[in-house]
Parts: sequence; structure tokens; C-alpha cells
Amino acid sequence: MQLVGRSVSGLAEWLAASREERGRRLQTCLTAIRELDPTIHAWVQVQPDASPGDGPLGGIPFGVKDIIETRGLATEYGSPIYRGRIGVVDAAIVRELRQRGGVMVGKTQTTAFAYRTPAPTRNPHNLEHTPGGSSSGSAAAVAAGMVPLALGTQTQGSVLRPASFCGIAGFKPTYGLIPMEGVLPFAKSLDTLGFFTATAVDMLALWHAFAYDPNVEGATSVRRVPPTFDGPRSADPPTFPLGVPDPMPQVEPSMTTAFQDAVARLRTAGMSIRLITLGEMLTKLNDASRLIMAYEAARFHEQRYNEHGSRLADLADLIREGLKIETRDYEAAGRFVGECRDRITEVYGTTPVILVPSATGPAPFSLASTGDPRMNAPWTALGTPAISIPMGASNGLPLGLQLTAERGGDARLRRTAVQVEAALRS
Repeated sequence: MQLVGRSVSGLAEWLAASREERGRRLQTCLTAIRELDPTIHAWVQVQPDASPGDGPLGGIPFGVKDIIETRGLATEYGSPIYRGRIGVVDAAIVRELRQRGGVMVGKTQTTAFAYRTPAPTRNPHNLEHTPGGSSSGSAAAVAAGMVPLALGTQTQGSVLRPASFCGIAGFKPTYGLIPMEGVLPFAKSLDTLGFFTATAVDMLALWHAFAYDPNVEGATSVRRVPPTFDGPRSADPPTFPLGVPDPMPQVEPSMTTAFQDAVARLRTAGMSIRLITLGEMLTKLNDASRLIMAYEAARFHEQRYNEHGSRLADLADLIREGLKIETRDYEAAGRFVGECRDRITEVYGTTPVILVPSATGPAPFSLASTGDPRMNAPWTALGTPAISIPMGASNGLPLGLQLTAERGGDARLRRTAVQVEAALRS
């Protein structure tokens, strides 16, 4: 059974609509939630803001992942231990969206504490398959047409992978670009806010309204910039070559075929493709990222583990593992990541955008697993911006193409994603 819809149009169309039309579309959004969510289970709580504010996002609805604090709404961290917990403040990102007039519709499902224990959410393309994790509900809500915009977070692959599985756009900005105030930490050197929209064009339009960009002093600082649209919507090819790893990472046959077909179509569209050699860097980065995550998560959640023990389910196992990791091993992993950042900066010097699969394959069958993050974790560890866009399907399940760029190269990445998206659709 497939429950994918576009009854709630893309964000770019919302932004072009009048305030009155946005009001009508909001009601369509709420109707879609009432009709579809009893089957998809994307939402923890639906309680729309009563009085939409003014601003570029005025009247436009958005969903918020349930590890992000929201005043007066459930913030339960996806765990039955915290069922009934109500937030008392808005996270910084929620304040930003509300200040721009956005309408917070409610809270979306997440895996427990944004780790592995699955949420009840189903994939709108096939209800027997996972939507991915940990930003399960946000991705499914956008894919099903319930809202044009939703917030997620990524510590390894929790934005890019659900976007791939659900056939939408998912964007993870440069590490540190968006403040994490009010977001439940997991591994602080990796945690990054992310965004879901239907398409790359919608993501570009969001940034026009959102008006965030890296400061020239460094990718980890933020400044407000004038809300000028930051790129073209045309299919004109980029003026620089796109990098493709050779050999490409080991993924499932359907993803290999789709990726190779996408690269061929981009060449046909006039885009320059350059093969790059990364060796075992991505595999080793994945391992380093996993170690760093376990070490940091164990120490942040240790007190929670002392209180609740095995009730934390999968997180309890990670904490026990992480507490055994020696500090010297954690520091060595951090140094390795730093060395890889230097190396990847050189690669981006000749290929400013690198293409890789967004996941190892289509969404796995069953809800018992949220999928493998190893296509995303290396880029999260490097702190680079990354975006997933749809590039095909396997047996009706979406497959995503991941684009990455150097730290601070968010604007270029979004523009390139729009160009690549147009070429793949033509």
C-alpha cells in the first residue's frame, strides 16, 4: 500500500502563494494528517499554532522532531520513559522559524533518544518498509504531503538516509551553522540540525526565506544575511566538475545501478564528471565516527543509564560499549578525522561537489531496523554540508543521490543540487 501524496504542495509554491491561499493550504495540510497519519504514524502530537505570525514563512506549516524542545508540546525523546513530558521552552531553531511566521503543526516521531530503537512510523511508499531513522516522522510527513517542511537531526545518517528512503530532499548544513540550543544532545561533536522538503528547489527556497549562511570567519559561526535568493532554478550545468569516487562505495546492486545511471544522465546533460580516489578513507571515517559517537553518547547519557538501565533499550547497549572506550582511542579517532578534513579539502579544490549514494540501498523491509548509516556518517564526521535528492527507485522504493561540499560550501551545494535534480528529471 502506497500513501505518497503531494496534496500539500512544495515549499516553493507555498512561498509564492498569497497569505489567504496559505491559510487554505494549511487546512488541506491538517486534513491530510487526519486522513493519513492513523496509518503512517508520523506524528507524536498535532497541535497547530493558533495565530500564524508575519514574515517570509507566514502561515507555512512545519513539523518538529521529538528530541527538539517545544514550548507547551510533547518532547518525549521517542521514549516511553518520558511519555507525557511537555516542553517549557522553544529550541533556537523553532524560535527562528516561528519568528519568520512559520506555523508549528506538532511533533514528529523519532527513534528513542535519536538512536536505534525504531519509532512506529511507516514508509509512505510501502507501509511494510522503514522510513529510516532517527528522523523517521519528519521524513515520512513530508513524503506523504502532510507538511512542506520538517526538522530533523543527524549524528550519523539521520537526515540523509530517511530522505533517501522516503524519496524527498534532506539537507544537513555545515556542522555548527545552525545553533543546537534546545536539541537533546547525542554526540556533541557530530550532532547537526537538518531539514526536509519535497525537492531541492524547495530547499533552496527555504534558505531564501530562512537567511542563514556561514560567516567568512569560519564555518562554525553564524550570521544573519539579507534574504536574497542564493541560486538559479535552471538546469544549466555547473561550471566545475562533479567528483565521483572510483571505486564507488560498496552498496546494494540496485543502488549501484541507479547511481551509475544517474552519473550517465548528468554527463548527457552536459555536466563534467571527474573520478576521484578516496581509497579506504570513507570506510575508516565511518569506523571513527562510530567510536566518537559511542564515547560521547555514553558520557552524556551515563546518568540517564544509571537511573533507567536496560529500559533505555538499544541506547543502554551503546552506553555500556561507549564507557569501555579509552580516552586515548577517542582522541586518536578525533585526530584521524582532522587529518581526513585536510585531505578532503584538497579533493574539493578540484571537485567542489562530490556525489555518492545516499544509502546502501532502498528502505529495508520491516520496521525492526532503520537502515545502515555508513553512506552518511563519514560526511557527518567531516562536518561537511550534504543533501540527498531522489534519483530513481527499486521495486517502487526510492533511491537517493547524496551531494557533499566543503565546510562552508552550503550555498554552492544547494544550487548544484537544484541543477542536478533538474537534469535527473529531464
